[in-house]
Amino acid sequence: MKAIHITKSGGPEVLQLQETPKPQPERHQVLIKVKSAGINRSDINTRENMAAYGKGASGTLIPGLEVSGEIVEIGMAVKDKQVGDRVCALIPNGGYAEYVAVDSSHCLSIPEGISLIEAAAIPETVFTVWFNVFHLGQLKPGEKLLIHGGTSGIGTIGLQMAKALGSIVYSTVGSDKKMAFLNEMNLGTVINYKKQAFETLLKDEKIDVILDMVGGDYTQKNLDILNDKGRLININGMKSMSAQIDLFTVMRKNLTLTGSLLKPQSDHVKTMIAKAVEKNIWPLFSSKQIEPVIYKTFPLKEASEAHRLMETSTHIGKILLTMD
Repeated sequence: MKAIHITKSGGPEVLQLQETPKPQPERHQVLIKVKSAGINRSDINTRENMAAYGKGASGTLIPGLEVSGEIVEIGMAVKDKQVGDRVCALIPNGGYAEYVAVDSSHCLSIPEGISLIEAAAIPETVFTVWFNVFHLGQLKPGEKLLIHGGTSGIGTIGLQMAKALGSIVYSTVGSDKKMAFLNEMNLGTVINYKKQAFETLLKDEKIDVILDMVGGDYTQKNLDILNDKGRLININGMKSMSAQIDLFTVMRKNLTLTGSLLKPQSDHVKTMIAKAVEKNIWPLFSSKQIEPVIYKTFPLKEASEAHRLMETSTHIGKILLTMD
């Protein structure tokens, strides 16, 4: 099969298309003939620093954390899937390839009304939002959610999920074009942080949960606008992984600071998330209350160009690779 390999730490140019042995599914795995694969920031982090993010890979590594496609083979212990099933799946790596083997419990049927290509935009974003906003953050109907990076893949799906489940949503973006897009989707209050200070505009809103992928000096600003017993959840630090905060703010308002990385979670946790997502979120796709936002697709051989686009942060929604 053909697959994209990270040949060494570096820029997009280190992504190389190579002939690779087709994986064989283990007892609890299925083999998926990949139709499409999602691009995520984690892939860029891995590409830039194989030593830190590449699970100690001594050679090359196939990136990619989510795929969609058709099951073509099942392991001996698999009872819940069949050959021919059309699925999307969360995977630890290996998505930039024509085939991938994955634990059957991390695969979900394609939601009704979603195409096989579009479905690759769902697993990483939906799993991340569910685990962080609804599991760790315990967001409830009627509460207020702020997502920094509202037009990212996580932002576009997270705002839709929270709104559909009864929460009031807010977001920050970096351009008027992105602001107009979210306004067109009627996704709550949108702030262009390059023109207005979100911490000033939202200081009286009493936000209950904040999902932050920026870090740095956003951290104290987030704490300042949280409601009593508010929850700040960090999933990245694109501005900085270091932050200085006033602990009295945390104590005075009884705040919770937490965060997570989805990739290193155990198979058990990912299975738990998959079951919760299938029960609570999949019906929202079928009823058209939420939908994946696809910005652009690239053929597999142009993975380097897909990474270059993501690094510009000009995109809205997801960037995908297709195997056709």
